[in-house]
Amino acid sequence: MVAITLLTSVLLATAALAAPHSRRDRLASRLARRREGSHLSTPNQRITDKSTGPTTEATTGYSSNWAGPVYNAAAGTFKEVTGTFTVPTPSAPSGGSSRTSYAASAWVGIDGDSCDTAILQTGLDFTVEDGSVSYDAWYEWYPDYAYDFSGISFAAGNQVKVTVTATSTTSGTAVIENLTTGETVTEDITSSSALCEQDAEWIVEDFEENDALVPFANFGTVTFTSAEATTSSGSTEGPSGATYIYDIEQNNDVLTSVTTSSSGTTIKYV
Repeated sequence: MVAITLLTSVLLATAALAAPHSRRDRLASRLARRREGSHLSTPNQRITDKSTGPTTEATTGYSSNWAGPVYNAAAGTFKEVTGTFTVPTPSAPSGGSSRTSYAASAWVGIDGDSCDTAILQTGLDFTVEDGSVSYDAWYEWYPDYAYDFSGISFAAGNQVKVTVTATSTTSGTAVIENLTTGETVTEDITSSSALCEQDAEWIVEDFEENDALVPFANFGTVTFTSAEATTSSGSTEGPSGATYIYDIEQNNDVLTSVTTSSSGTTIKYV
């Protein structure tokens, strides 16, 4: 009887060590994967483009990973893209499992659509698992992976301003400001992959982790305000001048709805 009791205790202890202990453990595991370079915000994975109105209107397109307006122009046009949004509270999609981690990312960037060999971008991931929500600020110069900022934190309802600036085709800066808390982080970036400087975008993305799209969160609504793309001549363009408006389509289901105005864009999970 003593031997059986001892064996049972050992088995229970082994099972406890093998199982996730808490939400904190799952969060630590996810952050470890990010540090290993598994998070990747990729070029637009277009499915179809189709015109929905007169030639003066943007073309509606469908993508497996991008939702939002994209402004295509001649190479060398765009030097800076900025926008401000309210941090949403993500949730599992309808029918989702509490044991699955769901995520999405809101960002601004230069290139990645008509020029898909490089992207300069910065933004915020929002992740939910078993009701626990977390946020990660990052910057990226594709094809390199995303890197996390430190020294800044977020909560649902915070106002966040994100800006990327190309100081040349191979150097630039990424800035994220939590306007609610007053925290700001900046990163100077260089790359051997040259920007075309011909695309400006304001995007909610289903990003990649370990070479696959992450399960896409119901992010509610992300509205970019004060959204501007500054050109090499010093003029500015807004989302209403976008060449394309992309919605995310996965498994034949359209998951987003995008509208634009002169100074902003609203991206909704539907």
